[in-house]
Amino acid sequence: MTTVAIFGVGLIGGSIALCLKGKPDMHVIGYSNRQSSVEKYMQRGVVDYATTSKREAAEQADFIILCVPVGNLEEYLIELSTFNLKPGCIITDVGSTKASVAACARTLDLGDAVFIGGHPMAGSERSGVEAASVYLLENAYYVLTPDHHTPAVAVEKLKELLSHTKANMVIVDSREHDEIVGAISHLPHMIAVALVNQVRNYNESNGLYESLAAGGFRDITRIASSDPVVWRDILVNNRSVLLQLLRDWSDETNKFADMIERSDGESIEEAFRTAREFRSKMPERRKGIIHSTFDCYVDVPDTPGIIGKIASELGNKRINLSNMHIIESREDVPGILRLSFRNQENLDQAIEQLTASGYDVHL
Repeated sequence: MTTVAIFGVGLIGGSIALCLKGKPDMHVIGYSNRQSSVEKYMQRGVVDYATTSKREAAEQADFIILCVPVGNLEEYLIELSTFNLKPGCIITDVGSTKASVAACARTLDLGDAVFIGGHPMAGSERSGVEAASVYLLENAYYVLTPDHHTPAVAVEKLKELLSHTKANMVIVDSREHDEIVGAISHLPHMIAVALVNQVRNYNESNGLYESLAAGGFRDITRIASSDPVVWRDILVNNRSVLLQLLRDWSDETNKFADMIERSDGESIEEAFRTAREFRSKMPERRKGIIHSTFDCYVDVPDTPGIIGKIASELGNKRINLSNMHIIESREDVPGILRLSFRNQENLDQAIEQLTASGYDVHL
């Protein structure tokens, strides 16, 4: 029997647990410091057993997966080093920064246990064990960051365990990981927050900013709604990488300021062209670290009953609609009604059904 202890059975931990639970010779233990959470894990059937005792969970485990906030990873590792872990126990985490936790692990005496950093690059607009899904990590990239001292056999064992998630395994150096993820996730979150706060400041003297900042503005800044505490820990933890990225970002914005100041239309056009070319190469439906949205826009007349008609049409076909929003500011938005779905399958079904019914549907 292989025993897997998951510390923190939320969105990611719960999704991994669901992928493992029920597999032959697999026993999944969930840990939380709150009894109410332990009871919830069991009631929802996400794990085989749950406990509020770190030691009890850890000392039974062949694999320990730390799904706790980045700011708590090191204290968990330090505490694990005081336990009587099984020989050959493999410890991993799911944090979005890797270098610091890897450095911490190297300073600890873990006995015969091995630490291998991990980062499943998928997410959801929802959080908590209630949002966990056996499909969350399917076809997503799952990064592992062993160092040159990590036994190859341990890496292969962890890859074999995580293969149940159906994610694509990638081996990357921990520092390289932090640089890449800093650029494609951490920096965009900072930019979104800064942009929203800039507009918020303008709105204090003119409420039209908030009224008109719908449609495209809301879409491109949606990640500014992320958990403040989680992002506090991530940014502080990856500060050296992010400081350089911010300097590089400042250089890019200064280039635009210079082009605008010189009325250099040719250079502005070239900047948009090169960005468009690079972005077009990115796969649209591959899961990434910034969670995907499954939205479409529908052009409909502003007539009584039209929204209920569309909702009923989708419901009759058992297509699960998660949200519906009437767009008041149409700039950069190809439709007056935005429909949101939980997954790509529901979105595809909705587009097919609405198009067949004669609606003009856009992505």
